[in-house]
Amino acid sequence: MYFDVISSGSKGNATLVLSHGKALLLDFGISRRRVEKALSSYGLGFLDVEAFLLTHGHEDHASDILSAPLEKVYAPYGKLSKDKELPKEHVLAPFQKLFLDPFVVTVLPVSHDFPNTMAFLADDGKEKLAYVTDTGFIPEKLFPYLKDADYLLLESNHDSKMLYESKRPDYLIRRIISDKGHLNNTDCGCYFSLFIGEHTKECVLLHLSEECNKKEIALETVQKTIIGQLGYLPDVLFKCSSAREETKGGRE
Repeated sequence: MYFDVISSGSKGNATLVLSHGKALLLDFGISRRRVEKALSSYGLGFLDVEAFLLTHGHEDHASDILSAPLEKVYAPYGKLSKDKELPKEHVLAPFQKLFLDPFVVTVLPVSHDFPNTMAFLADDGKEKLAYVTDTGFIPEKLFPYLKDADYLLLESNHDSKMLYESKRPDYLIRRIISDKGHLNNTDCGCYFSLFIGEHTKECVLLHLSEECNKKEIALETVQKTIIGQLGYLPDVLFKCSSAREETKGGRE
């Protein structure tokens, strides 16, 4: 398995998961052209994507979903537009399993201010990838699913100090730090310390705020938090994603 975080952040989110010459797209909050460009580097075209899965309907995660073939779209809500509605079997439910050869994708409910926001665990039979973004916390019932995944892609949205010192209005700050908001860097580090196991190879920090976070601050905070929790830093590759550049990983 390998992956390509094409874009991650408030300006757009989309991540490819690839295995055995097939691909899934998790979120579609960027242009189709950017997705096609990323796919071309793997010798794949847009119609080669097995499925397009949305975590939720906020614009930065779903802005170009209508360009995808409807029969390949899965989302936690049925109505994509006034005249496009998903069949019932494509409306995601908590803990549902999707069999999308060669992947088995488990749908995991998280906590965000869009109804029925989900995370995903993709398993190709040899490796597992967890994709968890846009959540105020990770429910404990998800821990067994996320523990020891080969690739852990978790939200590390903001640095708390930078957020409180920003020019953002109080209502927005309260929204971000709420149980239906976004994980901060320390939260992310705490969750990594719980989920990293002997099979874990790479950890990617997702959805960094351009205004209230920096890559170097996020990585330092996450790693210090893990050391504080575990007493050591596991031998795992840590990366920060970006809204502008692709972040690639996995076996290839």
